[in-house]
Amino acid sequence: MTKEELTKKYLEYLENGEIDKVIQLFTKDGVVVSPVYGTMLAKEFYYKLAEDTKSSKLYFDGLFVEENSNRISILFDYHWTLKNSKIVKFKVVDILELTLDNQIEKLTIIYDTVNARKVL
Repeated sequence: MTKEELTKKYLEYLENGEIDKVIQLFTKDGVVVSPVYGTMLAKEFYYKLAEDTKSSKLYFDGLFVEENSNRISILFDYHWTLKNSKIVKFKVVDILELTLDNQIEKLTIIYDTVNARKVL
């Protein structure tokens, strides 16, 4: 799978709430660094996120591939409807650190959490 294919699948699975498919994109000990949830194993993070999520809508805005690196960055708008039906919208950057066969070892999420923290 190419980096571009991985990105497309990641966003598609995340938006559709297909947690098991998202987790399969990671190594077995892959981690997520989140400004709201902290650092967790991917399998724990995405199930926690699913517990708090009613639905998600993602609007892709760009893919940045670092030459001679195992990192890519995805820029997108995230419209997050929480279980309590409150909606949080923000611009987010996900930085993915990949293995040589394009599995995610580490994903770092960057966004301004001021609005999300008010409703969580």
